[in-house]
Amino acid sequence: MTTSPARLRKAVLPVAGLGTRVLPGTKTTPKELLNVVDRPILSYIVEEAREAGIEHIVFVTGRAKQAIEDYFDHQIELEAQLEAKGKTEILQVMNAELANAGEMSFTRQMQPKGLGHAVWCARDIIGHEPFAVILPDVIVDSQPGALKQLAELYAEVGGNVIGVEAVPEADTHKYGIIDPASHDGRRYGMKGMIEKPAQGTAPSNMSISGRYILQPEIFDLLETQERGAGGEIQLTDAMDRLMQSQTFTAYEYEGVTHDCGDKIGLLRANVALALKRPDLGDAARKAIESLL
Repeated sequence: MTTSPARLRKAVLPVAGLGTRVLPGTKTTPKELLNVVDRPILSYIVEEAREAGIEHIVFVTGRAKQAIEDYFDHQIELEAQLEAKGKTEILQVMNAELANAGEMSFTRQMQPKGLGHAVWCARDIIGHEPFAVILPDVIVDSQPGALKQLAELYAEVGGNVIGVEAVPEADTHKYGIIDPASHDGRRYGMKGMIEKPAQGTAPSNMSISGRYILQPEIFDLLETQERGAGGEIQLTDAMDRLMQSQTFTAYEYEGVTHDCGDKIGLLRANVALALKRPDLGDAARKAIESLL
């Protein structure tokens, strides 16, 4: 009798980063709340998590990130004004984003020790169950969402599932790269991974792209993980160790990835998503053409 994988209910969003690549815009505004068209980046991320069936989102925050918690709470005066002025459509949009009771938790990463350490900070809230990790400055424009695509594969194969996408060979040194053992369509069996390999040494051109489903045993490994690339505790290093005892499947999800933690990536996301909007697309296209 085959045992079904444990249900995926929780997700970790590491939002403690300083957003140095998009300064000075992030000096007082968390990078996760920078706008893409008319919604903050984080709005797209939470929408993706909910679509995938996530019931509990754990935000790993840092100093000056209180605005993230406030965004998912009521703004009483603003809501009252919108209702009084009959602006019910935008009020409904805002209310749809509010946190349900018990849906969101917030914990601090006290020191910037890297993504692996940020994930480890969520250990007590996650407990002993599988969980997703979503990088909150990466929007994937896809239908269904990238995490839902991974969750559907996880329900089939179990273990650990990692979202990947192809990058140019010349750029592999910028990313975490998987070492595939097998390849079947969009699926890759994995035998290893490396964080930012030296140019010309990457085992593939498939980069780890900010969407993960992991088993809770990763926390014990993160607790003892030594610092790696960039002098930080790297999640990929702990995953590589976990691979010695558990299966890892990489999945090349369908969709377009926008790195909104980069100035050009953020600009590109604004343009691309504005052009796709039924209510804004034509006007956005005319505005762009007028500048060329």
